[in-house]
Amino acid sequence: MIIITGATGFIGSCLQAKLWALKEDTVIVDWLGDQGKWRNIAKHAPDYVIAPEYLDEFLETAQNVTAVVHLGAISETTAKDGDLVWQTNVDLSMKLWQWCAEREVRFIYASSAATYGGANKVSEFRDDHNFVYQLKPLNLYGWSKQVFDTQVLKMIRTNQPCPPQWVGLKFFNVYGPNEYHKGKMISVVKVKFDDIQNGKAPKLFKSDQPHLADGGQARDFIWVGDVVDMILWFLENPKTISGIYNCGTGQARTYLDLAYAVCDAMNVSKKVDFVEMPDALKGQYQYFTQAHMEKIRKAGYTKPFTSLEDGIGQYIQDYLLKSDSYL
Repeated sequence: MIIITGATGFIGSCLQAKLWALKEDTVIVDWLGDQGKWRNIAKHAPDYVIAPEYLDEFLETAQNVTAVVHLGAISETTAKDGDLVWQTNVDLSMKLWQWCAEREVRFIYASSAATYGGANKVSEFRDDHNFVYQLKPLNLYGWSKQVFDTQVLKMIRTNQPCPPQWVGLKFFNVYGPNEYHKGKMISVVKVKFDDIQNGKAPKLFKSDQPHLADGGQARDFIWVGDVVDMILWFLENPKTISGIYNCGTGQARTYLDLAYAVCDAMNVSKKVDFVEMPDALKGQYQYFTQAHMEKIRKAGYTKPFTSLEDGIGQYIQDYLLKSDSYL
């Protein structure tokens, strides 16, 4: 049995769908809420749904757990409540780590590319463990993920109890179906799709960097199916591979590339409107991200990543333009 936290959310529900198809027994730890998140798991219901406030009680008697995939978090890059972020992103993660160590259960958790902060060179997106300590996140969310990453490395360095396999995945910019509940944190692909559906040209932020053209901001955008494949690969290699790994494509693409790919997938002319960047994002905005992927390739992961154009085409044609857009 596999426990997935945050499994009614975006990546978690896509992972649940794959495990359900593989006939794995799963328990998901999350709230269904009142925003329609139940639709994310409607086609692939788990064996149990545990509300987070009952997690401790469940873990006391849980049997036959083979792995915990911990994706639950406060993931808003604009989050301000430091106490709540710490309790959710650090304390809960440590509790699950310790439980897995005591029970000898594999542990896979979500880190984030937000830990890289203002990095702007490929060499600054390295996932080797010594480099992790040098990172300087730009926001509370990224800092909380950095804190747990460094706590994990400290426990490993000081020979404290650890799960038989542990993996921290630094997710880059993930897009795909089942993200519809995310509000302002929804992927740029979905936002640009909505712009066009509403009869408008897709909007992009102007650059406020003199050396960077409007639309030249670049990110490592990764199709959610590729993220799920990577998680499954770790689950299939239970006791041989541990560590912190980037989860991106290794290829940065500009926002202009993305907007044009959305236009192509929707068969509309390539036209973009540039708008001023909100003050709330200035100083916290990453202008470039590109995962350094050599480490996981050397570990044996060989599957190719979906191109931005193919991923956007699949997302729009197979989901967003359908009457039922859920995976």
